Amino acid sequence: MKSYKHLYPQIWSFENLYLAYRKARKGKRAREGAASFERIQEEQLLSLQEELIAKSYSPGAYHSFYIHDPKKRLISAAPFRDRVIHHALCRVIEPIWECRFIHDTYANRVGKGTHRALDRTTQFARQYRYVLQCDIRQFFPSIDHNILLTELAHRIHDPEALWLCSRILYSGVDVLAEEYQMTWFPGDDLLAAIRPRGLPIGNLTSQFWANVYLNNLDHFIKRELKCPAYLRYVDDFLLFSDEKKCLHDWRDAIIEKLAEIRLKIHEESAQVFPVNTGIPFLGFRIYPDHRRVKSRKVIHFRRKLKTMVSDYSMGKIPISSLHASIQGWINHVRYADSWGLRRSILGGAVL
Repeated sequence: MKSYKHLYPQIWSFENLYLAYRKARKGKRAREGAASFERIQEEQLLSLQEELIAKSYSPGAYHSFYIHDPKKRLISAAPFRDRVIHHALCRVIEPIWECRFIHDTYANRVGKGTHRALDRTTQFARQYRYVLQCDIRQFFPSIDHNILLTELAHRIHDPEALWLCSRILYSGVDVLAEEYQMTWFPGDDLLAAIRPRGLPIGNLTSQFWANVYLNNLDHFIKRELKCPAYLRYVDDFLLFSDEKKCLHDWRDAIIEKLAEIRLKIHEESAQVFPVNTGIPFLGFRIYPDHRRVKSRKVIHFRRKLKTMVSDYSMGKIPISSLHASIQGWINHVRYADSWGLRRSILGGAVL
């Protein structure tokens, strides 16, 4: 197994910090944190570099809020200077794993994404009769820090780089303390309840580490279960086959494998069903020969559009905000058979 040393100087190099800053500010230059940093960017970057070299760097407090899309999720946003560090770290260590990820994992990877995952699902739905759909319970709050750090240490043989990983990792413990509902596994003692766990949704590092954490599961499904048609997007994954029994056997094996990393699927919803009934995945319902937008997504946008039109009419928002929202929705739903839907919803919007 190839290991990597001397990564830390690459992380704190001024060039890497500057490129990380440029990436972190993309699309966010008008926001207060990014704007404040930009006013004295050289001084800020030199300060971060000094803190990393001296290993005195300490992450700041998160700004946390809940979203409901469709289920309640805690989003935790790190201060801008910490996001620069996250980008600097990922710029150096992400390539180590990128070449080791399987082809069919689609979240938070360059050249992948939601729409490519949908296209791959359609391809598999045309080739196989049945699908097993799974998602993981409390995925981000459940990620065990010790297991993740052990996995990182298999490749990273640089104590200082691992120190920075753990520094970022443990900064979210208090934020997520109330989000996790204790799940017990065979062999647990009372100390299992206080194991450090959880990744804040919102950190760039969290998205990357989520793929690292499930990478062994991906390879287990492809290499040991020998599933030829499998794909994953974060903690939602699909397995396809022409045999129901095969999928049920794979389901049992996945439950056992996930227990090794202290995770569980929603067993009641992890069912085998024919692909021609439609696969609900990533906001769409996918059939072998067509694709529909999920009903709740349609209802949500109808309500949002009605509110935004009203706000525009009363002068609360500019036409540019309304236009951007509509274009964003169109860009999303155009990946379904949605011409009639778009005409129905947008045709009724009167300015």
